[in-house]
Amino acid sequence: MEGEDTESLKHLEGESEKLEKKIALLEFQKLLGGSNDRNNAILSVNSGAGGTESCDWASMLLRMYHRWSEDQGYKVEMIDMLAGEEAGIKNTTVLIQGDFAYGYLKSENGVHRLVRISPFDSNKRRHTSFASVEVIPEVEEDVKIEVKEQELRVDVFRSGGKGGQGVNTTDSAVRITHLPSGIVVQCQNERSQIKNRATALKVLKSRLYEKEMSKRQETQQDSYQQKQEIAWGSQIRSYVLHPYNMVKDHRTDCETSDATGVLNGDLTEFLEAYLKQQKHA
Repeated sequence: MEGEDTESLKHLEGESEKLEKKIALLEFQKLLGGSNDRNNAILSVNSGAGGTESCDWASMLLRMYHRWSEDQGYKVEMIDMLAGEEAGIKNTTVLIQGDFAYGYLKSENGVHRLVRISPFDSNKRRHTSFASVEVIPEVEEDVKIEVKEQELRVDVFRSGGKGGQGVNTTDSAVRITHLPSGIVVQCQNERSQIKNRATALKVLKSRLYEKEMSKRQETQQDSYQQKQEIAWGSQIRSYVLHPYNMVKDHRTDCETSDATGVLNGDLTEFLEAYLKQQKHA
């Protein structure tokens, strides 16, 4: 009888913990009330000045977002990637699919700074690297974004990525330039030129939508100030691995000494702090 009571107690404790997590998640999602917050997210990472060191930092950030997305049960689909000359990546764009993906990740827009002993420096000196992150919502099918065929320049080329022989030996990669805006997007993920063109068009429409929304927001002083804050050279978050471990968000003052955990995808504390700050701004 006593054994059964112990098992029942453990079961109730487990159910209670699950319930608490569900309640916490529902409370968090109350902060996600923006018109596009429920959409998938298109996330781009670009390495800054600094050669191999910055390219490696960009790949670390991509891995961090990939791990976080997996923990949320989201699907990550590679759209485009340009590898660094020695290591890492120069730039990449991925589609993160799942409920509220954009709402969670919109806080990541801006410059991310890394301080560490460089593994590429034989003298073991400390280096500072920068990479920029851009997150935009994937536009829904019912959003009217007019893209005229005559305003597009479409180039096809051979993929340079690690997509296997079928990708690398055919002109399947697609680059689309929207002539009126100058926006350039490309996709080399699929072996099919038709599929890559469709994906590139989807990204283009999302970027045009985001540009239009930003144009409207610039009439408001708050949005203008926010845009200034995330300009290149003004980091939103610092990741310090030497001489101590710390990750600090400079907008919310949220920080942790568990830098390894953050780089392994433990980002929710930072995302939540930003959303709460915006809610009460």
